[in-house]
Amino acid sequence: MHNIITLDQLDTLAAGGEIDHCWNVLTPEYFGGELIPGSRWVALDQIGRHVSDREIRKSARIVVYCSGPACPNSKDAGRKLVTLGFTNVSVFEGGLEAWKADGRGVEVLPQSAAA
Repeated sequence: MHNIITLDQLDTLAAGGEIDHCWNVLTPEYFGGELIPGSRWVALDQIGRHVSDREIRKSARIVVYCSGPACPNSKDAGRKLVTLGFTNVSVFEGGLEAWKADGRGVEVLPQSAAA
């Protein structure tokens, strides 16, 4: 089962260098190009292909997030990763909504990369 984490827990993990991969898992129709700094966009429907195309250890700490608590993508991504055999998966349920509500900045991908 994946682990649900809060903004404070995300900060602690990031400060300790404990996050191997942090992914915005919004699907292309909802992805607006915004990322939590240091994260990457890996759309929910690409997770299986993304992890099989790369050598990602099954014990890697992976944090996934989406737009916010009302969006199911992060929980779906967490379940998908666990099904694929990953053992250290965390879902930042607050997502971009909580991140920005706390006054934090985002990285914005160029339009061509977000399309």
